[in-house]
Amino acid sequence: MSAKHPVIAITGSSGAGTSTTKTALEHIFRREGIRAAFVEGDCFHKYDRYEFREKAKEYAAQGKRLSHFSPDANLFDKLVELFKSYGEKGRGLARHYVHDEEEAKRYGVEPGRFTEWEEVGEGTDLLVYEGLHGCIEEARPYVDLAIGITPVVNLEWIQKIHRDTNLRGYSTEAVVENILLRMHDYVHYITPQFSITDINFQRVPLVDTSNPFIARDVPTPDESLVVIRFREPKKWEVDFPYLLAMLKDSFMSRPNTIVVPGGKMILAMELILTPIIRSLIARAKEMRGE
Repeated sequence: MSAKHPVIAITGSSGAGTSTTKTALEHIFRREGIRAAFVEGDCFHKYDRYEFREKAKEYAAQGKRLSHFSPDANLFDKLVELFKSYGEKGRGLARHYVHDEEEAKRYGVEPGRFTEWEEVGEGTDLLVYEGLHGCIEEARPYVDLAIGITPVVNLEWIQKIHRDTNLRGYSTEAVVENILLRMHDYVHYITPQFSITDINFQRVPLVDTSNPFIARDVPTPDESLVVIRFREPKKWEVDFPYLLAMLKDSFMSRPNTIVVPGGKMILAMELILTPIIRSLIARAKEMRGE
C-alpha cells in the first residue's frame, strides 16, 4: 500500500465499462478538489498494433495464440514500476497508446503506435489506472483501492461486439473470433483479479442475452441491476443502511453485497467511493506530514 501517494486501479476487460467508473471518479475529484493522474492500461502493451499482428502470426505458426490479456503481450514490470514509483515519490513513467486519427492529431503519432515514455504524476494527489491488469499479483501490493468492473460475460460480449463494430469498424465475425482467441487468457489472467479487488461492480441484464452474438442492442441501464460486492466492508467502513436509504429500490443480497438498479450505477459509485477516497487522501496527507 502506497499511503503517501494513493494508487487506484480500475480493472476490467475491453468493453466491460471501466470508463463509467472513470466518469464517476472524475465527478468526485472535481467536487473534492483532487488532482489525479490518469493512466490507461493500453500503454503497457508490449507491442504496437502492427508489431502485435506480426508477433501473433509467429505464435500461430507455432500452434500458439497471443492475446492482449497474456503476460507475453504486456510489460508487467513497467506497470509494477509505475505503481511502486508513484506510491513512493508521487510520479512515474507511462506513455500513451494512440487509438485513432483524433488521438493521432493530439499526440503527433500515427494510430496504432505508442508515444514516448515520460514522467507523469508530478503535482497530483493520486494515480488512477484504468485497464486490464491493475490487480495482477505483482501489482496488487502497490494498489490502495482496487475496483473491478465485471458485467456478466454475455453482457460483456454484447458490449464489446457493439463497440468494436460500431466504433472501430470490425465485422461481427472478426470480433467473435477475437473473443474466442482470448478465452484461455481471459480465464487465467483476467477473472482471477476479481477475487482480490476491494469492490466489484457487476452489471446483470434483466432481458434475454442468451445469444450475445446476435443481440441487436446493448441492454440499457434501466434493463439491468448492478451487484456490488465488498471484499472487506469493515476495512472501508461501508455504511449499508445509508446506501439503502439513498439508492431507491436497492437491497442486500449478502452481508457484503448490495444490489442497485442499473440506472443508479454512477450514483452508487459516487456514494460508495467518495468517503473511501476522502480517507485515502486524508491518510496520505498525514503520512506526508501536511
